[in-house]
Amino acid sequence: MTPKKPRSENSIVDIAKALGISPATVSRALNNNPRISEATRKRVKAMAQEMGYRHNSMASSLRNRRSNIIGLIVPRISMYFHSFFITSLQQQLQAAGYNLMICQSNDSVNLEEELANTLYSARVDALVVSLALYTEDTAHFAGFIRQGIPVVFYDRVPAEADSGAYIVKGDDYRGGLLAGNHLMQAGCRRIAYVSGPLTCSIYRERTQGFVDALAKEGVTLRGKWVYHQELTAENAWSSLRRIFEDAEQPDGIFAANDTTAIAIVEFARERGIRIPEDLKIIGYSNDPRTAIISPPITSIEQYPSAVADKVAQTLIGALQGPAGNQTAVIMPGEPVVCPVDLVRRMTT
Repeated sequence: MTPKKPRSENSIVDIAKALGISPATVSRALNNNPRISEATRKRVKAMAQEMGYRHNSMASSLRNRRSNIIGLIVPRISMYFHSFFITSLQQQLQAAGYNLMICQSNDSVNLEEELANTLYSARVDALVVSLALYTEDTAHFAGFIRQGIPVVFYDRVPAEADSGAYIVKGDDYRGGLLAGNHLMQAGCRRIAYVSGPLTCSIYRERTQGFVDALAKEGVTLRGKWVYHQELTAENAWSSLRRIFEDAEQPDGIFAANDTTAIAIVEFARERGIRIPEDLKIIGYSNDPRTAIISPPITSIEQYPSAVADKVAQTLIGALQGPAGNQTAVIMPGEPVVCPVDLVRRMTT
């Protein structure tokens, strides 16, 4: 059987011939040019739909040197903070006339590099990135900056970002400080800490804030009760088994994400450990699950919508200039730090 040849698509010229008007008039009508009457615009759009016409946005972007597409690379879309951030950012960018092309690195440095190259080739107008866990060299984003394409790093940001990149981040140091102070005020002195890899900016800063809070009260973390690992439920259970194998056990735990905090609650329930009488728990991110689990978990609120607001303002200001951005201008190389707060619940 001979394979079917792909059907050639109709063009603006074909629509013009069918209606007996010029291709220029068709183009203006499809782009809602006010010089074309409403009646003509309706006729053109109806014929375009009937003929199955598809606008060639790639060709248009080559002509105009603008795609109106913003690239976004996130570690994992399933993470609460990033899913909420994406929803908020997309709404704001669409209102400003931009589409969001969302890519997921799955916390793979190699995939992150491939996605950066793909988005560069796709001629995105700007790029938004939250780095993979183990990304330390950000050279794969340098080409965007050299070509004047705005790059915004958010949440997980480079240790030393190129001066041409924008930085929007949460106040992770303060988040760690709040967690440490709260456990100290609750009377905890034997404290465990389960965090992410220190190659990642958010875990470095949360750790520093937490350690500083404990040090003010003369408390130091015990090495055998500290874990820096990928923050999955499976890893949490593995580390908890080791933490609680000794006769002396912690009276407080700070988990650097809520997935781990939830696993701690489940572990304590299985072992008959009373919360908060025997063990106090603080998580991070204020995932909605922390409010409905029993007991509800104290957590650090990151305000993902506020971070999305700052990223959107940065992008629109960089792409459209002061006329398109009514807020204060954000400069490359000057980090914008978004606030965090402690939300106290029944685990403390």
